[in-house]
Amino acid sequence: MSFFNTKIENLRGVGSQRATLLQKELNIFTYGDLIQRYPFRYLDRTQFYNIVDLHDDLPYVQVKGILRNREVVGEGPKQRMVAKVSDGSAELELVWFKGVKWLQSVVKNHQEYIVFGKPTMFNGKPQMAHPELEEVTEAKPGQSFLQPVYNTTEKLKNYHRIDSKAIARMVSDLLKIALPHVQESLSPELVQRYGLMSKAEAYQQIHFPQTPELLQAARFRLKFEELFYVQLKLLRQKDQRKVTLAGQIFKEVPTLVHFYKNVLTFDLTGAQKRVIHDIYKDFCAGKQMNRLLQGDVGSGKTIVAFISMLMAADNGAQSCLMAPTEILADQHYQGLKVYADLLGLKLGKLTGSTRTSDRRVLHEQLRSGEMHMLVGTHALLEDVVQFHNLGLTIMDEQHRFGVAQRSKLWQKNPHVIPHVLVMTATPIPRTLAMTLYGDLDVSVIDELPAGRKPIVTVHRYDANRLKVFQFLRDQVNLGRQVYIVYPLIEESETMDYKDLTDGYESVARAFPEFQISIVHGRMKAEQKDFEMQRFVNRETQIMVATTVIEVGVNVPNASVMIIESAERFGLSQLHQLRGRVGRGAEQSYCILMTGYKLSKDSRIRLETMVRTNNGFEIADIDLKLRGPGDLMGTQQSGVLDLLIADLAKDGRILTESRAAAQELLNDDPGLAKPENLNIRRHIASLPATAVNWSRIS
Repeated sequence: MSFFNTKIENLRGVGSQRATLLQKELNIFTYGDLIQRYPFRYLDRTQFYNIVDLHDDLPYVQVKGILRNREVVGEGPKQRMVAKVSDGSAELELVWFKGVKWLQSVVKNHQEYIVFGKPTMFNGKPQMAHPELEEVTEAKPGQSFLQPVYNTTEKLKNYHRIDSKAIARMVSDLLKIALPHVQESLSPELVQRYGLMSKAEAYQQIHFPQTPELLQAARFRLKFEELFYVQLKLLRQKDQRKVTLAGQIFKEVPTLVHFYKNVLTFDLTGAQKRVIHDIYKDFCAGKQMNRLLQGDVGSGKTIVAFISMLMAADNGAQSCLMAPTEILADQHYQGLKVYADLLGLKLGKLTGSTRTSDRRVLHEQLRSGEMHMLVGTHALLEDVVQFHNLGLTIMDEQHRFGVAQRSKLWQKNPHVIPHVLVMTATPIPRTLAMTLYGDLDVSVIDELPAGRKPIVTVHRYDANRLKVFQFLRDQVNLGRQVYIVYPLIEESETMDYKDLTDGYESVARAFPEFQISIVHGRMKAEQKDFEMQRFVNRETQIMVATTVIEVGVNVPNASVMIIESAERFGLSQLHQLRGRVGRGAEQSYCILMTGYKLSKDSRIRLETMVRTNNGFEIADIDLKLRGPGDLMGTQQSGVLDLLIADLAKDGRILTESRAAAQELLNDDPGLAKPENLNIRRHIASLPATAVNWSRIS
């Protein structure tokens, strides 16, 4: 067994009781878990301040001076110990409210101390509550260092005295015995080329850095290794899939040629043509395609999907397109059926509300091969849905489907795994795509179709509501339609935000001359579809809704999107909602309504929306604001199991580490060369289930 798999209770001073707490509260089970429990920040103990320069805005600081006037004041619960420290520039008052009796016995008058704590100003003079004191003597002149701060929990701190300092002591004890057991896990060539610190030294310096420069070098080493192994794993999976998984070959495209010449009424953008070329190359390669297609709302992904389905049909294979909602599945079906009918191809639709009698016919046509294409929802995953020869599966808004659901579709062809195209209108930042989807080939549609005008986005405060409503009235009188989106269905006692029911009533009062639809998540599917259909048919002019329309129908006539309490929404969500308008030739508008009280992050989000329509720029800013953890909805579990790297900040290191991993695999696909022994040995030491290959084992 590896030294780093030793149970944490074996560490000096831990024992079984503390070990149970560390396991339960911090997921620390082994020596490996503890040594990779990195500090999240450091207190600067390298700099000494003059007392005269202290002020409220400073973080934790240290001063050096003589302690005088130590005394205990107050009675009972109000008892406290106070003292003054002078460094010649000014005096600093110290105060302690706890442990007064013990402090009386150890704190000495007329002794020189290093005082460390958070300065505050009280009656114009600097003060520190509960500072740390360290005696200055000839033998101990007071070292300067960066003090690590570790994440802990309230339960550990308050009830069991396992605070950041206690964790630091454990780590210090562990490092004394652990460093000789740390094996180098990167090749000498990589260490030299990237100027990396040794792994053992990196562990020492990340926990107890001697200088800021050494801390920076340790961080770079550990982040590089972590991202290198994540990328190495993904790239190996990608390479192995291309070697081991055969795919049907779709070379013949007569129907597609006819479609281009005689059916398609508009020109494809350069970006769409580029993506179709990528897909065709994959289809001709004889290996299973596994491609991610990113494209902003309205960029024309659906027509690319249909063209891919045509290539499959031309070669005797069936295809299916799965969408996350009935509304979206129906929209795809209605849009594509026109083309399928003109080409003499059979296109079916299967959702939760498909009638039993229709299902029987549809299942029979799928099994016989009479049906070429199928559009649907999760209903496609049912065991009863069997294909004659499924060759292509397409998932729209793929992050809403879990990995298990996606793989269930692939099993619909027992002879050869279907080609896979996953599509998303949620722009994924490059660093996140390289980590979440590093084993997929990525195509991007980064152009909007010709004739589309950029959506004009403005931010307005509630005080401007009358002007906004007048603008809305003018637009409807021009024949346009309007969305008004609210973050909540009913009023919340804890949140002072506009709610849908109240909003609907006020909109109805303000516009008695217009018809209004209402849609929210608590309505039954048929109610939602009925209201949406009224809006699509222009029977209603205003749609009052919650975010259920974020992924919804295409209404080219809708030209105004009003988002109430816009500060409540994430950037990507705001961008998705904005994409509901701007689908016709008319100028479209997005109006972000808020109150005056806004947080710093809210202001950044609103300013970003007003400034740009570029989904990828928006996604990058969203990643910086929110971090990767909750950006992707139903993300692949464990892929973002990063210990030290930060995808929002470490894009450069990620790019370098991926290039290094790719270069390594190009040169030595089996990692068999002697110079790659360290890498081979490190991977072999990990359990087969390890998600993050950089972990120590």
